[in-house]
Amino acid sequence: MLPHHQTAFVPPTWRTPMRRAPSPPEARRSRTHDLTAVGAAARSRPQRPLGRLAAVGALVVAALLVACGDDTTATNDGNPPDATGDVQLLTYDAFALDDTAAAAFAKKSGRDIALLQQGDAGSMTARAVLSAGRPEGDVLFGVDNTSLTRALAAKLFEPLPKDILELVPQGYRVEGPGGDTVVAIDSGQVCVNADQAWFDERNLAVPTSLEDLTDARYRGLLVTQNAAASSPGLAFVLGTIAHFGEDGWQDYWKALKANGVRIAADWSDAYEAAYTVSGGDRPLVVSYGSSPPAEVFYSEGKRTRPQSSVIEATCVEQVEYAGVLAGTKRPEAGRQLVRFMLEDDFQRAIPLSNFVFPIRDVPVPEVFERFSVKSPDPLRLDPTDIATNRDRWTEEWRTITE
Repeated sequence: MLPHHQTAFVPPTWRTPMRRAPSPPEARRSRTHDLTAVGAAARSRPQRPLGRLAAVGALVVAALLVACGDDTTATNDGNPPDATGDVQLLTYDAFALDDTAAAAFAKKSGRDIALLQQGDAGSMTARAVLSAGRPEGDVLFGVDNTSLTRALAAKLFEPLPKDILELVPQGYRVEGPGGDTVVAIDSGQVCVNADQAWFDERNLAVPTSLEDLTDARYRGLLVTQNAAASSPGLAFVLGTIAHFGEDGWQDYWKALKANGVRIAADWSDAYEAAYTVSGGDRPLVVSYGSSPPAEVFYSEGKRTRPQSSVIEATCVEQVEYAGVLAGTKRPEAGRQLVRFMLEDDFQRAIPLSNFVFPIRDVPVPEVFERFSVKSPDPLRLDPTDIATNRDRWTEEWRTITE
């Protein structure tokens, strides 16, 4: 008998496809590529819902102005004093720091936050592991539950005090070795989004399950991300493993490949270039259950409802964590920042700056609450299983899709 969520994959009965719809308007030049080019997809780019990139340019400039940290500030706890200068937050490209929250931290701590953005969450974590003990920043944010065990095994973070750990709701606290070194900051669900208008115009039903995505009616409609380099791409693969089990997920991906799935380098390439809502040619995209509110929020009043719907049966749980990097020259400033990321000023800003759910129970904006989707029973894998099999699964996925 298969574990919870798992079902043997049986290819659907191939029905006669509906009349072929006219080609969509010419999309802007796509940065995605088909399966034959998946090997070139190892580069990393942003991966999160609309709007995250708006502040990136200015924040990268800020990172270049970070003080070198040769001076120090005295402390009274017997530990070496913190280096002066901005507290350096190592994160992924698509993270957007809310201006109001940043100003609140500066007022409280006397330090600005300098973002050091390093590609997709997956490549950021891999780079941090390689430099463990010799960190490039003070705090790392964005390692998620698909790669957390790797970060903890590398001893990336230093222990956090009890008062910070206890700010996290019980259900999101990390147990076991290294669990006292990181805290959950936000949660989300990686889900297939569908361009509802595209399907309505063609009188074609939106798929409702993972199995539907292999149906001939949806041939050439889905774009996902490179699981070897992209956090949502890996989460989607893990979701298919949770659903079909160890004995069935490979056959499922072979069927997806046969049905014309496209593999993009990362979330930005998939959502912002290939997705029809953004002007591309694929009306199904792996994104987030909380992506639709962004379509309304950034429409400047042109939309009262999102164009996208979410296929709840495809949703996979994702949690993002932060910790103070071991070896930093600013450990106390790092702890101040991690604590602040769990306080109301930061948590309330998460929904409309990064379009995911705050980890603590704080009020969220109406547009986010109304249009975001959070499955009550998302696909999950045990963290131990992920840690044991992640590299093998990724290599097997790469072999199937290349």
